[in-house]
Amino acid sequence: MNIHEYQAKALLGKFGAPVPVGFPILSAADADQALAGLPGPVGGEVPDPCGRPRQGQVQGSRRRREGRRLAKSREEAKEFIGQMFGKTLVTVQTGAAGKQVNRLYVEEGSDIAKEFYLSALVDRESGHVAFVVSTEGGMNIEDVAHDTPEKIHTFTVDPATGVMPHHGRSIAQALELKGDLAKQAAKLVDQLYAAFVGLDMSMLEINPLIVTKDDKIRVLDAKVSFDSNALYRHPELAELRDLTEEDEKEIEASKYDLAYIALDGTIGCMVNGAGLAMATLDIIKLYGEEPANFLDVGGGASEEKVTAAFKIITADPQVKGILVNIFGGIMKCDVIANGVIAAVKAVGLSVPLVVRLEGTNVEEGKKIIAESGLNVLPADDLDDAAQKIVAP
Repeated sequence: MNIHEYQAKALLGKFGAPVPVGFPILSAADADQALAGLPGPVGGEVPDPCGRPRQGQVQGSRRRREGRRLAKSREEAKEFIGQMFGKTLVTVQTGAAGKQVNRLYVEEGSDIAKEFYLSALVDRESGHVAFVVSTEGGMNIEDVAHDTPEKIHTFTVDPATGVMPHHGRSIAQALELKGDLAKQAAKLVDQLYAAFVGLDMSMLEINPLIVTKDDKIRVLDAKVSFDSNALYRHPELAELRDLTEEDEKEIEASKYDLAYIALDGTIGCMVNGAGLAMATLDIIKLYGEEPANFLDVGGGASEEKVTAAFKIITADPQVKGILVNIFGGIMKCDVIANGVIAAVKAVGLSVPLVVRLEGTNVEEGKKIIAESGLNVLPADDLDDAAQKIVAP
């Protein structure tokens, strides 16, 4: 689950992280009160409005200033708010269709001396939380990794010890900070690690992390994702979810505990198991088409769950073919077959459907599909299934 920038900053602030003073504007009527609360002579920056569902807010680089305005007075800030609120914002992150601006975030201005990059994520190889830092802040870290990989530094924190003094020294050295700034950086790592672990985050990105001209470290931007499997421990975080920023199909999938991610292709996929799902996506691309979704129904899906998954796939107008790829372990092939048949009868079938079944109760599953009277193409294996679904 992802949240907005203003929500992320509020959470980090509770752990002591140095975030600028800012206020969300959820309606145009909130503007005066929000602006009145901003300190300093600068009227406040009006950062990103709402953006792509899996980003929370449009995370455009401050150098590109996508979706951002720097106001030098309260009057200028109000003018920018009026220009942006309710309008459609088009950026690299939103795509050509853009996104309607339903929320704004006003923040005190920052006098920037240096910009850095800092992120934290789970290193699956070591099982530790990894920090990634770079002196090249305010720009796409992917570009930095491609052009100047030597400017990216990584260190991990052992969960058995937590943050140690050498981690502070590592970040200070990587960001070329000395004296009091080095101490501030070390303290920030401790605060961010506490937030990351305490809130079950899966990703935390600060870009840019800045040093002001009066030598203060500030979290100027924040992007946070949480481990959805741990949200039951944090009901207060689940309340931060903004459904208006998510794909309707993904919202529906979450009601049935389906792992669904919308993609840009034309071949709908229903698979059990994340690894098999990734292999299915790969082989569709191998044969020249693009998958329309990632959908893992899980190892113990019921007929109701399978039916819901099928309906979600067919609700995508871009889908021109559907591939069901099931390897029955805990999941039984006859359950999948009954679910598919029930869904087809409920919503109809206007595109080709290829079903590949293997494993527990496979013969029963194949028999159910064969005797259904529906126009379903059986497949012997994954390669055969992929070739059949991409065939013109």
